[in-house]
Amino acid sequence: MPFPRTTTAALYTIGTTGVIDRFTNENLAGKLLDIGVRPGSRLSIIRKSPFGSCWYVKIDRHCLALRKQELACILIK
Repeated sequence: MPFPRTTTAALYTIGTTGVIDRFTNENLAGKLLDIGVRPGSRLSIIRKSPFGSCWYVKIDRHCLALRKQELACILIK
């Protein structure tokens, strides 16, 4: 079975990078666009919080903390 073209960012492991393709949730997409998360930006997973509810990511040159549901609505290619 071939690897899917786009994958949710929440399935990535620490240290992986990809390019943001699109969002799956319109409500969360509006919030992510407001804080500067845009399709075409490069996303890197830096680390996750001790209890796993928050992920630290680097998007282009900015470091952000995103909740797991916010990260799950980002599709990476």
